[in-house]
Amino acid sequence: MLTTYYLFTDGGARGNPGSAAVGIVLKKGDDVVLQRAKYLGEATNNQAEYQALILGLTEALEHTKELKCFLDSELVVKQLNGEYRVKDEKLKPLFEKVRGLEESFEKISFHHISREKNKLADLLLNQELDSPRHGRGKHHYEK
Repeated sequence: MLTTYYLFTDGGARGNPGSAAVGIVLKKGDDVVLQRAKYLGEATNNQAEYQALILGLTEALEHTKELKCFLDSELVVKQLNGEYRVKDEKLKPLFEKVRGLEESFEKISFHHISREKNKLADLLLNQELDSPRHGRGKHHYEK
């Protein structure tokens, strides 16, 4: 019997395109199994949302083959669920990458949630964007 894990992902850019990062949270029940953030460089919000999901799926594969994914990007969820076509040429390879990763799971689903229910993934990506490592954060001071 497989154990269902829950993946929460968020991607964002300051500016569109602009400085972008992703945050992911993998849970087993109420327990956080892992959380990660990654700086992307320049990307659009939608590219960052897809990159967050790609990172999350890659990380989740090390833990489970049954996954419920929760994103606050209605566009990405509707594209993955076949309700919207992927028209943006820059999103098509990201969409295909997700489709490829999806095949590695025995059971997977994609669900839209409000930003309010995705706070930890959002916090992680914003902490990454604010990090002085990237020279753009709120702690970075120009001389």
